[in-house]
Amino acid sequence: MFKNSDKPLLLRDLENGICTLTLNRPDKRNALSTKLLEELQHAFDDIASDKTIKVIILAGNGPIFCAGHDLKEMREDSNYSTMQTLFNQCSKLMISMKKQPQPIIAKVHGSAMAAGCQLMCNCDLAIATENTKFALPGSSIGLFCSSPAVAVGRVASPKHTMEMLLMGDAFNSDDAYRFGLINKIVPLEELDKTVMTYATKITQHSSMTISIGKDAFYKQIDMNLEDAYTLTSKVMAKNMQEYDAHEGIDAFLEKRKATWRDR
Repeated sequence: MFKNSDKPLLLRDLENGICTLTLNRPDKRNALSTKLLEELQHAFDDIASDKTIKVIILAGNGPIFCAGHDLKEMREDSNYSTMQTLFNQCSKLMISMKKQPQPIIAKVHGSAMAAGCQLMCNCDLAIATENTKFALPGSSIGLFCSSPAVAVGRVASPKHTMEMLLMGDAFNSDDAYRFGLINKIVPLEELDKTVMTYATKITQHSSMTISIGKDAFYKQIDMNLEDAYTLTSKVMAKNMQEYDAHEGIDAFLEKRKATWRDR
């Protein structure tokens, strides 16, 4: 899980339809520099069109998952236009992750801070170790975590999100689970195995079906009830026209394993 090399900034490993992307700035606590954000954006864009990849795992090299934005880089040039470009770049990446056809699983250890917590919350699933810490600490350094709050506030309740934002404290894994930030807490030695179990299970499903369902889920979540049902009814009717839906239902009725065409 931990590697010593600090080059390249993002490691990519592909095996059995599962692509693992590993933030690789361990000496900088995997801080999201402009270049690392570029690498992540390029990777997600590239993977989106790769029909052999069915699941993405997002991990961090070194002692922690991600410390957030690279504050040193930000202070080197903090004028408004540079900062707006940086935060727009980060926001574009977060939106891309929600639109990614493949499910993304965050493999979280050590800590997920500020934009690192934002990155985790933009993944579809998140598995964390028992001793992981989570924080939106911007209020304590004079820079409120407004854009990270967009992601956190869409998975946690408003009051839990505001607790993180206003206090600036580090919360533990039990708190993160209670807030709804993570799916499961495991010992560090079980993290790799648990995440791979989740990923492998997803690869057994039709990637076409998963991509249709993920897209519809994030579209409907901010709709009112009537519009959400109108959208998802159309999506399911369209889904039912696909080969994989016919094959999956027939396989279930015939008590056999389905053979997917996928995306």
